[in-house]
Amino acid sequence: MKLSNLKACSALAALGLGLALSATSASAQDVPSWCGPNKATLALLDGFGGNSWRLVTTASGKQEAEKCPSITEYFYADGQGDTQKAISDINSMAARGVNAMVVFGDAGPAVLPALTNAYRSGAVVVPYRVNVGGEAGKNYTRFIGADFVYDGESWGKWIKANFPDGANILFLSGPAGNSQGLDELKGMKNILDDSYVFLNPEPFAVTNWDPSLTQQVLSAAIAQHEDIDVIVSDFGPSLVGALPVFGNFNRSIPALATSDGNSLGCFWEENHEANPDFKLFTVATGNDNVRLAVQWAIAEATGGTPPEKEIFEAPNFEDSTDGDPSPVQCRADLPGAIYLSSQLSGDDQAKAVGQ
Repeated sequence: MKLSNLKACSALAALGLGLALSATSASAQDVPSWCGPNKATLALLDGFGGNSWRLVTTASGKQEAEKCPSITEYFYADGQGDTQKAISDINSMAARGVNAMVVFGDAGPAVLPALTNAYRSGAVVVPYRVNVGGEAGKNYTRFIGADFVYDGESWGKWIKANFPDGANILFLSGPAGNSQGLDELKGMKNILDDSYVFLNPEPFAVTNWDPSLTQQVLSAAIAQHEDIDVIVSDFGPSLVGALPVFGNFNRSIPALATSDGNSLGCFWEENHEANPDFKLFTVATGNDNVRLAVQWAIAEATGGTPPEKEIFEAPNFEDSTDGDPSPVQCRADLPGAIYLSSQLSGDDQAKAVGQ
């Protein structure tokens, strides 16, 4: 198979991503049911593709597309955090007649008109993970979301099991009002009663998922609250630079319920013996959400059988207390900025992030 690449995204080569779909990647006997017989072209479009999570996710989407020999061309475009460029990328793909698009719509409803135009032009359009508004069958083919309430419930069950008499919880999320954090809080409150007290301002402490701001927020919380039993964060790797602050206050790092990252797993391995309260529980950070979206797009474009699920549920990944489903993972030989919960191998992730 041939891989075409937008000139506007020439930076991909510098990112170390392989740019060719393998012609022998899918033999007749192992072609998945979502890969139909009709030939089609596919594009993966990011609103922003410039961090390690996105690079791993992009490589995962490409790997999933390689399973279907009916995909004759594969395109990628990075909106680079620029809403107008993201809109232009969608319009460009529609103009060149790409049959199917999988879109991470970082700009939300701002990209909906472009998605709608592409859908009405006859393309299969599958936005995923970020809600862009609109509705399936009118503005796009299918929205493939992530169940962040499910993540919150997973964290809540672990907290309840390890702190059955209640706990003081500090919940950190991203930008103010982001729907992911709100859904995660809803999930935790589905499980936890009033004996579990949230120390942060409602609905969560704002960190913008930025490590430096996370450190500032955590330092202030430690100074204000003597008893923090559990920290919940929806991006665990952002905490690695902040957690040593507890040592400045002569306090153990508390229990942590979060999403996985190699840097976090290795940090736990290096620090848990000196921090007796440092239990760690993670859910998968969600790179494989893109695989479900790619499966849907290819099924619709090639006449395959669509997947049963429309919502990605991140599975539990690590638990330092009982090792179920796995103990804490660390690959010290690989970059910290990879996610071992991903179906993409750690070595392939290292190539994807250019290390």
